[in-house]
Amino acid sequence: NMFVNNDINQTNLNKIQDDEMALSEHIEEFSQRLIFCLILLVLSTLICFADIKQIVQIFQIPAVGIKFLQFAPGEYFFASVKIAAFCGILLSSPITIYQIFLYVVPGMTKKERDIILPITFGSCILFAIGLIFAYFFLVPAALKFFIAYGAEVVEPFWSFNQYFDFVAVLIFATGLAFQIPIIQVVLGLFGIVSGQTMLSAWKYIIVLSTIIAAIITPSTDPLTQIIMSVALLTLYLGGAGFVILLKK
Repeated sequence: NMFVNNDINQTNLNKIQDDEMALSEHIEEFSQRLIFCLILLVLSTLICFADIKQIVQIFQIPAVGIKFLQFAPGEYFFASVKIAAFCGILLSSPITIYQIFLYVVPGMTKKERDIILPITFGSCILFAIGLIFAYFFLVPAALKFFIAYGAEVVEPFWSFNQYFDFVAVLIFATGLAFQIPIIQVVLGLFGIVSGQTMLSAWKYIIVLSTIIAAIITPSTDPLTQIIMSVALLTLYLGGAGFVILLKK
């Protein structure tokens, strides 16, 4: 019995040591990937800052006929830093997401990988489409409304820092709003809500999409909100249809 107990104790001790080694290896791997992602973010931001004039011109394209002013010392400099950081995050995000997968995927089952990988890829695609949609449709529509509204009363001289905040919020919020189909797919795959139930709630979704569009768009013009609400409703109906196809 004494030998048996010694063997059991030794087995438990070895198991504890193996668990501690595995935990330390996971922590070390996590630290290495986190440092890599931070370095990548800093490098991406510095690269964007080095080419900031061209990037600023891209942001200014939708503001046709607008002259930008600097209302405080260093305003343009700090705005340039924000733009560089914003673009650096966008540029480094695909590799950052890939690093997260390299860390998480080995611990997943095949079924989990078959679900998570396509959903994440689709999420990235929809986010990019949301950014493009906001830049080419929502931002020009909002700016056109504001310029035309006060054209006969005030001269359109704007603060570039406030203009960038306006554009960045609208673009990023639209990218997040385009994640609606991903949420629907997750709910459908786990059997929480069926595609038919999603479609049957279309009346409520029209009202909800209008409210969300009013919250997301920092402007108060009706044109931007209508475009955004139509886009959200289209995404929702498309997501519901996709859930129905998945179940078939």
